[in-house]
Amino acid sequence: MNVQVVNSATASAERFGEPPQVMPASPPGLSGMTALVFAIACGLSVANVYFAHPLLDAMAHDFAIAPASVGIAVTVTQIGYALGLFFIVPLGDLFDRRKLIAGQAVLSAVALIAVGVAPNAAMLLASLAIVGLLAVVVQVLVAYAADLAVPAERGRAVGTVTSGVILGILLARFVAGVVADFAGWRWVYLVSAALTLIMAAVLYLILPRHEAERPRTSYPRLLGSVVLLFVQEPLLRVRAVLAMLIFASFNVLWAPLVLPLSTAPFSLSHTEIGLFGLAGVAGALGARWTGGLVDRGRGQLVTGLSLLLMIAAWLPIAFMDQSLWLLVAGILMLDLAIQAVHVTNQSLIFARRPDARSRLVGGYMIFYSLGSALGSIASTMIYGAMGWSGVCMLGAGIGLLALLVWALTLRVGR
Repeated sequence: MNVQVVNSATASAERFGEPPQVMPASPPGLSGMTALVFAIACGLSVANVYFAHPLLDAMAHDFAIAPASVGIAVTVTQIGYALGLFFIVPLGDLFDRRKLIAGQAVLSAVALIAVGVAPNAAMLLASLAIVGLLAVVVQVLVAYAADLAVPAERGRAVGTVTSGVILGILLARFVAGVVADFAGWRWVYLVSAALTLIMAAVLYLILPRHEAERPRTSYPRLLGSVVLLFVQEPLLRVRAVLAMLIFASFNVLWAPLVLPLSTAPFSLSHTEIGLFGLAGVAGALGARWTGGLVDRGRGQLVTGLSLLLMIAAWLPIAFMDQSLWLLVAGILMLDLAIQAVHVTNQSLIFARRPDARSRLVGGYMIFYSLGSALGSIASTMIYGAMGWSGVCMLGAGIGLLALLVWALTLRVGR
């Protein structure tokens, strides 16, 4: 890279009060085995955030929470996740990611145990918030993968690791349902705590011991630079808003889904409800493919087509009372569309500022978490007031708003 360009970027960063940019050394590449381990670790970590979805009815029963209000269990987890994105993820640009990742995993295991033994609703909600706070290790891993990948394959690398995230989200519902039916919902979190400790040990052993030089700055200044990135990067602002909207739509489906499926006329078990999460595996398969298209400059096209597919998905979902196969079709469409946009978003913003990938993904994912939290609480409230048709209208309306935002900001993506 031209030295003059680097010096100019550094001067610009210092002018805005941001930590000086330290351009990473030439990336060594991301091996297939390392990418696989990253994907598995991401899947397990993000699953901890989504275990509650198929367990809401059981939690409501145990702690005497009204069905229309039980979505708060998902919302507090997402609020904790949003706080972690701002206060923890940026540390990946400042400290040794190997120690940061392993330490978060160990603390996550402690929080999961607290959920599993919670004696009352207050303890449950507080522990779930901490689980969300620490689950942001996912984003540290995604940023790390982007750093290790060569530029021409960065989108594909992000897609591969994100596939693990998607599988974790979807399989969390199935695994949680099976474990809950056999041993009760508390064991879902206790088993995950044990697996998370094992994951912490594996990551500590395989992650590189030395990384490229990092900027020397204070923690408050580092956090302030996250806000400044939104001022300096229009693309980050646009893609963050899209993240908020697509994941609001995602949780509008998944947060209340257990409520109609667990009652008449369906009366499905937790295991059967969890099987619907498997229908969304197509989204995981599409993530890596999407990253390849972004590497070839097709990010805006992928975004527009995916948002149209996301809106269309709500039509078959709305008629699930006619056939559960229509629900399956809608889930396939919705999950594929949302994850395609998500991978595109991350691939595009990572290319903007190689020196600040942890801060970029942290700021971006705050909007993802806010959308997830708002979608969860809004959908359970709408379900209580208007039933499933109200939920579907809400989801489709959010999709239309996302399409409008994309159409009005096309020039930013170019």
